[in-house]
Amino acid sequence: MADRQITWPAPAQPGPPPPPALPPGLPPRPVYRESHPIGVGPVLSGLAAGTLWLVLFGSLGHDLASYAWWTILAAAVAWLAALVLTLVGDRGVALGVACVSGLGLSIALGFVTARWVGTFDFPLW
Repeated sequence: MADRQITWPAPAQPGPPPPPALPPGLPPRPVYRESHPIGVGPVLSGLAAGTLWLVLFGSLGHDLASYAWWTILAAAVAWLAALVLTLVGDRGVALGVACVSGLGLSIALGFVTARWVGTFDFPLW
C-alpha cells in the first residue's frame, strides 16, 4: 500500500494584518509614572536635617581623631535612619539624609587621609 502525501495549503497572507489606526486623542505609547514620587521639599528638608545632625556630632570632637570618629558614628546612624525612612517613611527625606551623610563622611575621611599622607601616621588608631 502506498503512503499518501499530505499537502498543506499555503497561507492566505504572508503575515498578521496591520493594526488599525489609533483613535484621535490617545497617546502613541504608554506613559509610566512613579508610584511614590519624590518632591523637592522633602529632599531639601532631609539635606537640612542631615547637615544639622553631622554638624552637631562633628562639633563634639576636639581633635581630628575624635571628629572623625564622631562623624563616622553620626553617618552610620544617619544611614540607618535613612533606611528606616525608605522602608516606612518619606523617601525624599531619606534621600537627603543619605546624601548629606555620605558627603560629610567623605569630607571627614578626606581630612584623615590628608593627615595620614602628611605625617605617615594614621590618626584614627
